[in-house]
Amino acid sequence: MLALGIDPGTAICGYGFVEQVRGRLVAKKFGAITTSPKARMQDRLLKIHTELDGLIKTFRPEIIGVEKLFFGRNATTAIPVGQARGVILLCAAQNNLELVEITPNEVKMSITGYGGATKEQIIYMVTKILNLPEPPKPDDVADALAISIAASYEAQNLAVRNLL
Repeated sequence: MLALGIDPGTAICGYGFVEQVRGRLVAKKFGAITTSPKARMQDRLLKIHTELDGLIKTFRPEIIGVEKLFFGRNATTAIPVGQARGVILLCAAQNNLELVEITPNEVKMSITGYGGATKEQIIYMVTKILNLPEPPKPDDVADALAISIAASYEAQNLAVRNLL
């Protein structure tokens, strides 16, 4: 099963495709969709939609994982992230993809076994789980790969529960 994980953002939108191959998870493709802060918001969102839709049509994932919107201290940042997240949900619907929404703590728990894991611990575990030669950069890409790993695990758990 090919899973796509996305770390939503309007400046940097990280993505990562992860697939189960002979009992282990393998990164198939990962990177970031970047937009200029000087561009109009509607143009930034259109770029995210166009590039993400192209990736989905090229790789044909079976499931998409996206981070649930988390309102921390900075509500100003949450608004554009929410807009990018809306574009991601639209792409999932347009391509009839199964959607897994996952909180940052659930991602951390899935990857490290500890919901309070640090960013460095997540990056380390993503690198090890996917047997990458070096840590993915920027952090948004590492986060997207972590989300895709967690979504893949969730899909496996759902499949097992459906068998019971």
